[in-house]
Amino acid sequence: MIKRTGKIGIFDSGLGGLTILKEVVKLMPCYEYIYLGDNQNTPYGNKSQDKIFNLTLAGVEWLFRNGAEIVVLACNTASANALRKIQREVLPVRYPDKRVLGIIIPTVEEIEKYSKTGHIGILATKATIESRIYEAEMKKQNPHIKIFSQSGGNLANLIELNNKVEMLTEINSVVEELISKNNLIDTVVLGCTHYALIEEEIAQILPKHIHVVSQGELVAKKLKDYLTKHVEINIKLSNLFSLNFNTTSDSKHVQQLMTYFYGEKISISMVKI
Repeated sequence: MIKRTGKIGIFDSGLGGLTILKEVVKLMPCYEYIYLGDNQNTPYGNKSQDKIFNLTLAGVEWLFRNGAEIVVLACNTASANALRKIQREVLPVRYPDKRVLGIIIPTVEEIEKYSKTGHIGILATKATIESRIYEAEMKKQNPHIKIFSQSGGNLANLIELNNKVEMLTEINSVVEELISKNNLIDTVVLGCTHYALIEEEIAQILPKHIHVVSQGELVAKKLKDYLTKHVEINIKLSNLFSLNFNTTSDSKHVQQLMTYFYGEKISISMVKI
């Protein structure tokens, strides 16, 4: 019998992917996980598409070298700007037996179930909004759904600073701008993984009838479905639970933030990619 040693890799440009990992682990606590946050090069949102691709690919290849059979890009910016090129140009040539998935398509496939009006708001980073990836993917999924996108401004930075006063001011501002775009919006998707940490604050400011949906739970469900359908990948994965956290930054502050984002004390290694 061949020993199953494969891991599920989670890649993020910063910290928010830890909110995705937490939900995946909660739903599937029977795998080995390896997490890599490229905190040295964060944020990706202000970089060119080529730069985002190169950094994301370097992270993915590091995870492959360290045992990952499948990698989830737990970052909307990386998913929007690097996923397709990795899937189409890199995997078939270099890693035909491995897989890389994003978090935008799984989100799009699920969010229409939450909306009765078919009018959905997206709150995300400037780079994700400008890519118009949610509009493009929803048009493929269901052209009758209308997407209204809004940048979250400085929210990601304020979450990391844990600046609650300025954060509430910014939430009020971006939420007001989003819902003013259309009065039929009944669902708001948090299209930045950082925003999962302020889901309650956003929900309290929004009108009561509007659903707030963060990505972690949606992505976890879709990943479980994917592994059920793709036995050729699942059969390679170890069924002994473990968690391995890595960052490209040697900053103690970053490691403290990783603990904050994951929600419990974790052991973290500094690596180079």
